[in-house]
Amino acid sequence: MAIPIGFFVLKKQKFGLIIDYMRTTNHRKIGTLYILFGVLYFFRAGIDALFIRTQLAVPNNDFWVFQGEKYNEVFTTHGTLMIFFVAMPLLLGLMNVAVPLQIGARDLAFPFLNAVGFWLFFSGSVFFNISFFINMTPEIGWTGYAPLSTEMFTPGLDTDFYVFGLQISGLGTIFTALNLIVTIIRHRAPGMKMTRMPLFAWATLITSVLIIIAFTVLAIALYLLMFDRQFGTGFFSGTEGDPVFWQHLFWIFGHPEVYILALPAFGMFSDIISTFSKKVIFGYPVMVISIALIGFLGFMVWAHHMFTVGLGPMANTFFAITTMAIAVPTGIKVFNWLFTIRGGVIRFTIPMLFALGFIPSFVMGGVTGVMLSVSAANFQFHDTHFVVAHFHYVIIASTIFGIFAGLYYWYPKITGFVLDGKLGKWHFWLFLIGFHLTFFPMHITGLEGMPRRVYTYEVSDGVFLLNFLSTIGAFLMGISMLFFIWNVYKTHRKGEKAGNDPWDGRTLEWCVGSPAPEKTFDPMPIVKEMDPVWYAKVENRELRTTANTRPAPIETESFLPLAFALSLFLLSLGITFSWYWLAIAGGAAALGLFILRSFTDERENHYGKEDSHE
Repeated sequence: MAIPIGFFVLKKQKFGLIIDYMRTTNHRKIGTLYILFGVLYFFRAGIDALFIRTQLAVPNNDFWVFQGEKYNEVFTTHGTLMIFFVAMPLLLGLMNVAVPLQIGARDLAFPFLNAVGFWLFFSGSVFFNISFFINMTPEIGWTGYAPLSTEMFTPGLDTDFYVFGLQISGLGTIFTALNLIVTIIRHRAPGMKMTRMPLFAWATLITSVLIIIAFTVLAIALYLLMFDRQFGTGFFSGTEGDPVFWQHLFWIFGHPEVYILALPAFGMFSDIISTFSKKVIFGYPVMVISIALIGFLGFMVWAHHMFTVGLGPMANTFFAITTMAIAVPTGIKVFNWLFTIRGGVIRFTIPMLFALGFIPSFVMGGVTGVMLSVSAANFQFHDTHFVVAHFHYVIIASTIFGIFAGLYYWYPKITGFVLDGKLGKWHFWLFLIGFHLTFFPMHITGLEGMPRRVYTYEVSDGVFLLNFLSTIGAFLMGISMLFFIWNVYKTHRKGEKAGNDPWDGRTLEWCVGSPAPEKTFDPMPIVKEMDPVWYAKVENRELRTTANTRPAPIETESFLPLAFALSLFLLSLGITFSWYWLAIAGGAAALGLFILRSFTDERENHYGKEDSHE
């Protein structure tokens, strides 16, 4: 892909644009970068998925080189990329674009830190992906289970790319979560109480709290694993350590991560369903409470991934009950979406189609989740294709459908264009049909006893037809993505510019230009009710505005965020290859950049030295 991209840059002379995006701290541009690279890695991880399904299409297959070790590498990169470098950046990108506009903020609270967060994500993703090009791809699964991930069982450098890639990108995610929390709490428009915020903003707030807790636990786990691998400690092995410690740390991160991925999608679906049903969301207070409950209970269910490790009947019973309990607030949300649609004036736009496709698909994933919560039954389901099917029904039906819905919905605010509806329908229907055709049969292969993470099976296993159907479905999903890319190309080649409000929207982002300008909300709107733009249109009046507002975050242009991420990249590279001179240089550069930044305050140039410290 680098060849056509490089040719395009040379032909169109886009170097100035690239430099602009490398230096920017504007929330829309940072969000666009997250989305751009998230889509890029989506194709990379999707190709891995097609390799997996091609290998499993027929019994005793010898597809190319994807047996044994290579197959392990492929499903490791597929899972790791999809979770950390596809779903996370695409959601963070949509949060960057939409949340400040929805709450009346002129940018995120800390624009410089926002840029640092993106470049850390980017550096971590590049660090992880270069392992493929030097034949050092990790083969430990996306969960990185010890003792497999320890030096004894994977003695090469492969696993170190997993450890440091996730460490760097996870640090950027934590920074962005802090930024979003402060923005939502401190930079809402005048009159926008918490009880008047759109549900996507609420979901972003609660998700950001989950990120700070969960990703910190992951950072600790990776830090300890790094010491085990690099310096011979025994946290997860030996007489003092225990591999189960890794499972506890990983799943204290890993299960809240499911809701970190799902809750933003729930918020997007809420706003989209409300807009295209022309109704206020049904049961707004209950929707907010249910989001908070899901976030809270998400930290009380991690050991349902560990029913088979021997924690004992009391622990298994507790985590079975909490897992069943989390279905209650989730079920409430489903009924509230249905009641919002009921009696509404429904418009079947592409975002609405993805929202409607999400509801039954996600409910199916929820039902299998309740099945897996029964600890006795879990002993049979565990580590089979049934779990793979459940996981994808939950994550794809919520997160990926939500991302597509959000991309189509807010595409005018990102680029100024509305994506073509006809091509969008091809994308939706092929993806929906392919999704169910891929993963529904895997429930049955799992019940037939087919383990996950195996690269072959026998004719006598009786699962050939089901696996072949799954492979067809996977390729249908791949074909649907070609329609999406063609849609983007066609729209930018021939599409007409969208107005400020192409969807007849309800919230504040639809009162600013498309694409969203760098200077928004001048003057600042005053919010007196939920859905202020909608009620202003209904009452045929302008939004009330004021010039008396809190000082806005100050955008700047700087290469320092990129340089800071590069210093951590070099530090990690030096430790991985035991080039300690490079590690010291990278660490010294990071420290120097910290010091340099501490003497920089862009507020002084904008407000004056005295006012900037008030």
